[in-house]
Amino acid sequence: MPRTPEVSREERARNREQAKQVSLRRIARLFAPHRHSLAVVVAVIVASSVVGMASPFLLRAVIDDALPHRDVRLLVWLAAGMVAVAAVTAAFGVVQTWISTRVGQLVMHRLRTDVFAHLQRLSLGFFTRTRTGEVQSRITNDIGGMQTVVTSTATSIAANVTTVVASAVAMVALSWQLSLVTLVVLPPSVLLSRRVARVRRRLTAERQRELADLNVTIEEGLSIDGVTLARTLGTGDALVSRFTDSSLRLTDLELRSQLAGRWWMATMSIVFAAIPALIYLGAGLPWTAGALSIGTLVAFTSLQAGVFRPLSSLLDVGVSISASLALFARIFEYQDTAIDVEEPEHPVDLPAPRGDLRISHVTFAYPGADREALHDVDLTVPAGSTLAVVGETGSGKSTLGSLVARLHDPDAGRITVDDVDLRDLRLADLARIVGVVSQDTYLLHASVRDNLRYAKPDATDAEIEAAARGAQIHHVIADLPEGYDTVVGPRGHRFSGGERQRLAIARTLLRDPRVLVLDEATSALDTATERAVQEAFDTLAHGRTTITIAHRLSTVREADRIAVLDHGRVVESGTHADLVSSDGRYAALTAA
Repeated sequence: MPRTPEVSREERARNREQAKQVSLRRIARLFAPHRHSLAVVVAVIVASSVVGMASPFLLRAVIDDALPHRDVRLLVWLAAGMVAVAAVTAAFGVVQTWISTRVGQLVMHRLRTDVFAHLQRLSLGFFTRTRTGEVQSRITNDIGGMQTVVTSTATSIAANVTTVVASAVAMVALSWQLSLVTLVVLPPSVLLSRRVARVRRRLTAERQRELADLNVTIEEGLSIDGVTLARTLGTGDALVSRFTDSSLRLTDLELRSQLAGRWWMATMSIVFAAIPALIYLGAGLPWTAGALSIGTLVAFTSLQAGVFRPLSSLLDVGVSISASLALFARIFEYQDTAIDVEEPEHPVDLPAPRGDLRISHVTFAYPGADREALHDVDLTVPAGSTLAVVGETGSGKSTLGSLVARLHDPDAGRITVDDVDLRDLRLADLARIVGVVSQDTYLLHASVRDNLRYAKPDATDAEIEAAARGAQIHHVIADLPEGYDTVVGPRGHRFSGGERQRLAIARTLLRDPRVLVLDEATSALDTATERAVQEAFDTLAHGRTTITIAHRLSTVREADRIAVLDHGRVVESGTHADLVSSDGRYAALTAA
């Protein structure tokens, strides 16, 4: 099996540019609904940091005053103060963690649901161009990769900044001379962290792309269709090799990402550890001895450690934020993808639609196509009548059905139901008016009952059974060991093609639409079953508008009107008898 093509150099450059353009203000807007909770967190952090600063001063008092003078009473109070400080800061830490984690998870929840909802509204063309595993990877892996940053970054920054500032103030209060020594290491630390951040961001983008490729391989190779294809073509070993290569590249990228700048950061850690040692050394030299009390020296080095730890954490957070920009860029790219089929700004209600359908001079071309799929199609389907659309493969039949269901919008012309443009109806209302049964049946990996109830969540068991009887599938379901509670399997593979289509027909009939679009709906049925289902359609279509798209002309003879499409144009229109007698394109199709 061929390996997934590498991402082009141009696409990599575009992704890098997108990562640079991610606005921190846009990311901050994700937290805007929780600003009050974040304010509480900041207040708790500040209070915790201020309380925590008491510990070094208590320690200095123990070493310089209580112990040398054997003041037991003072020592008890100082020890009790240290315990109280630890208890208060621990309590503040629990509150801070609870609030910040809750806020982070709510932000993640909103981001996931917003992206999922936006993807639901994108055109079919987007999903045709995009690999399924790629979409899943961005929703799960990319958003999951941001979880740590989103959940803890804001509070980590606030806590570390507060700690650094409070510690710096306390250090100056103890010894401003020693404080200057500490500041020497700050500029190189900041410059180093920026360099590491750039490397980490690039590696993160590459890692997520490789992870998406791995997901695509899993999706394609482990679905029921993929396993069947691999076994029938004997490509299982090639698929394993492709997966192994992708996993090895992902391992390498993960390792490089984690080790990026680690030697430099380790060097800075050594420097941070060396400074207190130098201070002790300097304090013990003959010409500096006695300049500082032992308590002050110990308290200062304790504070210094309290500065270096949050400072290192801040540098790591900066690297993490920079790396996460690549993830935000991938998510925002989906959120910024234009929606082709929009909800109307001023929707029109059709509480009791008749189903009078009018296709007025409709022209449509798929994005990037070199020719129009439909050109100036003009058809009228009165309420309750049946229009059959026939033609050779690629003539535009299914495209016309998709426009009636508003899976796409026409480039020119319009389609109306009861004189109301489809673009003026809410998408949910249109879905109740127009029902579609296509040649490609999709069933959920759930029970038969749940699959049917998916079309109408409040349907009763009696309504579900009636729909199944109408689609001539009830007897098949009743013979199953668990009846309507039988799980259909991935994509309904427990059933034959004809049975899956009848389940899809039952699902649509349960919705009781006024307009039916049957796109090769009986193509997978044997002759006897097709006749039974066609009889059910004839009964159920009474009073409904029906568009039947068919290759097999035996199913359209009784239609009120037949339209013949050729290269997107209506070349003939009339009844079966009229078209046969005219000896045109339809007559040629029937004779073929």
